[in-house]
Amino acid sequence: MAHRRTSRHRRLWTVPAAAIALAGAVTPTASGAVTASPCTPGATYGPPLPAPAVTSQLIRGGFNFLEGPTWDQRTGTLLLSNMQNPTGPQGVQPSAVLRYTPPATFETFIADSGSNGLAITADGTRVLAATHDNRTVSSYNLTDRGRTTVAAGYLGRAFNSPNDLTTGRDGTTYFTDPDYQRGNRADQQGGRTSVFRVHDGVVSLVDDTLREPNGVVLSPDGKTLYVGATGTNVIMKYTVFPDGSTGNRTTFASMRTPDGATIDCAGNLYWASYDEGLVHVFSPTGAQLGTVSAGRNTTNAAFGGPDGQTLYLTSGVSGGFGLYQTHLNVPGNPY
Repeated sequence: MAHRRTSRHRRLWTVPAAAIALAGAVTPTASGAVTASPCTPGATYGPPLPAPAVTSQLIRGGFNFLEGPTWDQRTGTLLLSNMQNPTGPQGVQPSAVLRYTPPATFETFIADSGSNGLAITADGTRVLAATHDNRTVSSYNLTDRGRTTVAAGYLGRAFNSPNDLTTGRDGTTYFTDPDYQRGNRADQQGGRTSVFRVHDGVVSLVDDTLREPNGVVLSPDGKTLYVGATGTNVIMKYTVFPDGSTGNRTTFASMRTPDGATIDCAGNLYWASYDEGLVHVFSPTGAQLGTVSAGRNTTNAAFGGPDGQTLYLTSGVSGGFGLYQTHLNVPGNPY
């Protein structure tokens, strides 16, 4: 339906001008940044939410359209994309990577990044970006901010508009490719919206049957991949095999307009519902554990903070997007 093209990376068409996470064990450094280790295998965690319905707090509003939050463990800062309205004959949406330093400092970290979803690499030296400006997946060096291409296309054809991504400890990156930011550029995917993976420069297809795949996240052990299909209001679940390939697709959960997502060390999923303005929390079995609210039109979520237990959310309306936060009981998973 045509109106579906006005959600998350869709609703940007009418906005006026203006993941992935931390590890379970974290140690603050003298500068306030954190050094993280992977979640402890077999560790036991209690309920992730302090209450069935949690309300987050606004850190700062007034942004055009926020997306893709990811925590930089080395510096103790949060990176996120601030997307603007479409411009030019091709209808491409400019964006920049912002850097938030708690408690209140925001600055432009990468101008003209062309980015949507972001994810810090396992070694902490780069930020991966779903870059709709040139329809690729890119990597930005966190030291000199230089840009390189990670995935340029599939079988010689340009992607639609890479949207969100998640990366594992072995460097395999999974990303979604709906058509929300394709603008007026030619469709080279034959009407398909897909999920792909890339490893060592080789792009492979995960699934080309989902309607507008959106948020994507790996389980803490890297053995399960979750993808939200916004066009059908479901979250799909895939087995990840040792070589990074996937199979055994099943429906994990149903919810309205699943957008971006993150996961904690216990494997609980935190999935943003754009239309509801909520983050739905699911156990690894798919049981609904509660919600986190952040106003209207919630696009994404990521864990961060000194102990890894601060959940950051991006949410807002018509040129008034904000970054929100709340402190939860279980730390976030790395990458």
